[in-house]
This record gives sequence, structure tokens and C-alpha cells, in this order.
Amino acid sequence: MATPWSTAGHLLELIRTGQARTRGELQSVTGLSRSTVGQRLDQLFAAGWLRAVPGSHSTGGRPSTLLEFDVRHAVVLAADLDTTHARAAVLDLAGGVLAERSGGQPIEDGPERVLDRLAVWFADLLESTGTVPEAVCGVGLSLPGPVDTSTGRVVRPPVMPGWDGHPVPERMQALVNLRAGVDAAVPVLVDNDANLMGLGEQRASFPGCSAFVLVKVSNGIGAGVVVDGRIFRGIDGGAGDLGHIRLHDQPDVRCMCGSYGCLAAVASGRALAGQLTALGVPAESGADVRALLDAGSPDAGRLAREAGRRCGEVLVTVVTLLNPGVLMIAGDLAETHFVTGVRELLYQRALPRATRNLQVVTSGLGDRAALAGIAAMVVEHLYAPGQADARLAARPSHLATGSDA
Repeated sequence: MATPWSTAGHLLELIRTGQARTRGELQSVTGLSRSTVGQRLDQLFAAGWLRAVPGSHSTGGRPSTLLEFDVRHAVVLAADLDTTHARAAVLDLAGGVLAERSGGQPIEDGPERVLDRLAVWFADLLESTGTVPEAVCGVGLSLPGPVDTSTGRVVRPPVMPGWDGHPVPERMQALVNLRAGVDAAVPVLVDNDANLMGLGEQRASFPGCSAFVLVKVSNGIGAGVVVDGRIFRGIDGGAGDLGHIRLHDQPDVRCMCGSYGCLAAVASGRALAGQLTALGVPAESGADVRALLDAGSPDAGRLAREAGRRCGEVLVTVVTLLNPGVLMIAGDLAETHFVTGVRELLYQRALPRATRNLQVVTSGLGDRAALAGIAAMVVEHLYAPGQADARLAARPSHLATGSDA
């Protein structure tokens, strides 16, 4: 009868997560014999997924050999799309950026134009790094709207005209095959931008935090919630859509979603840009607001602080409901007066019980948070025990060495 840790994929999981670093530790954790552990490791080494590195000397003076997941044996193609810009990158399996490109890319151009342009960028990035298409093990996309991750399709997005229900994974697979020569069977995984930012930040800086909330405030407002190490998405990807919670005293302010009184219509970067323009301080986006804040604009500072307080009104309920250990503010308005406003309102109105162990922080990874989240999403999908075992079984039997992408 198989034990819970009987397969090569399970051994890889133990090594990749740091639960076991040597052959002896694998035997101890799994209860498998030395020969069985050796056979499983042979499979992983043959696939190119592991590497052995020298460890410290044991008490007898003999150096130990440590086992590591080889993060350079394959690459991930990643793209982070905002409402007006996109960032594409080639990543190693630890999320390290090997090459990247960013530029203006309005999401309202629609999925066909946006995805085709990303595929061209991916082709250029692979060529610039000398990476062969066969090295690509997965593609990940971060989108500024609700995503049903079971299908990879966007679900009724407020700010993404033409994207609702579009077969994003299938279309992206076809385009990276056409433009970059990547195998059309390579998986394409898609999720919401705040979710992936939250996953990336939690993995990088707060891996022990069992309840983590990231709030992205840019042209819109959204949240990523990571509970017990997993993104909480709700039934069909709609969890965390803070920007469309309605404020009781703003019934006449129309949101881009078509409703009135939404938080995003009052406190997002786009909303602040409109308020500043009305005061004679021209601004079109959250990035423009951030530039004005960095330049010391008193109007921008005052409005950002008030926007933070309005967001704080909603976050009081979030913190009371979820009792997170970390609340992170990210996006264009992080590191600004906005965060001051959030803290003021949050600590003023939330029960002390809900905030006594709460850290309110700003982004550690900045504009690369979603890329880090994409790498984690793709790797944790492809190298999960079941997936890893299936991929090993699909490898040609005559292959004894080399990498598997």
C-alpha cells in the first residue's frame, strides 16, 4: 500500500518546501527505504528538477550533500496587465527576473490585440536571453478583473470591455506558439492581479502569516486574500472586489461599473485624478496622482489622505471579519498620505481585539509583486505531487538526463 510520501512528486514537494534537504531526512520523513528514496531521486535528477550542492561538514568530518529544487532548469513567461500598462518577463522558477519589458497597453484594446502584443514581447524576451522555447514550462497572466481560475476566463469585469468570457488561456497558448514557438500544450494560468500580488508578497516576506490581505490601490481598488498559504477566491473568483463596495453617503458618484457610490469611484487613483483635475491640477490616472504626491502637491496630499480614510471605513469590516496578521497597501498610492488615512480610520474604529496583532505595511516587492505571484502560481501548480508525477510519467523512457520543461 502506498504511503503518503511514496512518489517522486511527493519527495520533490518535501525538498522544494524545505521539509527535507538530504537523503537521510527524506528516509526519516517518509519511512521509505534507502533504495526506494534513491530510485525516486534518480527520476527527479534525470528530469533535471534537482541538483546536489555541498553542505556543511558532519561531526565525522565528512561533508553532507544537500538536495535543492533547480530553479534554473526551466522558465516561466509572465505578464502583469493593469488598466493602461503591461509588464512582461521571463522568470526563473524562483521568480527571478531574467528579462523584462514594460509599456503602455490599454486593457480596453481588447483581448485579441493585448494578448497578441504580449506574445510578441515574449518572443523578443526569449530571444534576448538566448532561451529556447522548449525551456518554457508555463505561462502566467495577471489581469485587473475577476477571474474564474477553473477556466481562466474573466467574469464580468468592470474595467475590461470585450474580455468577459474570452478564452484567455486557449488564445494565449495559440499565440505564444505562433509568435514564440512555445509548445501549444504548455499550460497558461490566469488570475486576478491583486490575488497574485498578495501571493507574491506573502511568499516573499510573510510566509508564516496564516491570514494575509493585500489591497491594491491604483486606477481601481481590489484585494488579494491569502489564507493558510492559499489564495481565497470565493465561488468564481469574485472575492476581494473591495472597490465595488458602496459607501452610504455617495449615492450620486457614478462608478465605471455602472453603479453609484462605489469605493473605487471615490477613493481610487482614477477618482483622485478626477478630483484634482476639477481643482485645476491636471491628472488622468493613479500614476499621475502618485507623481503629484511625490512632487509635494498639497491638494494631492489632502485628497489622498481622505481617500485612505474612506478606504479604511471598508477595511474595518475586512479586518474584523478576517482577523489578518498583515494588511498590506500596494499600488500607486502605497507609501503616500493614503496609507496614513487608512491607519487613522482603521485604528480609530476597529475593535482593539481585531488590530492588536495586525501589521499595516506597504508593498515590499513594488511593481514586481504580481510577477513573483505568477511564478509561485505556475511552480506550485506544475510541481505539485500529482502534476509532477504525471509529467514524469509522460517523459520519454529513453531520457535519462537533461531538463524537462
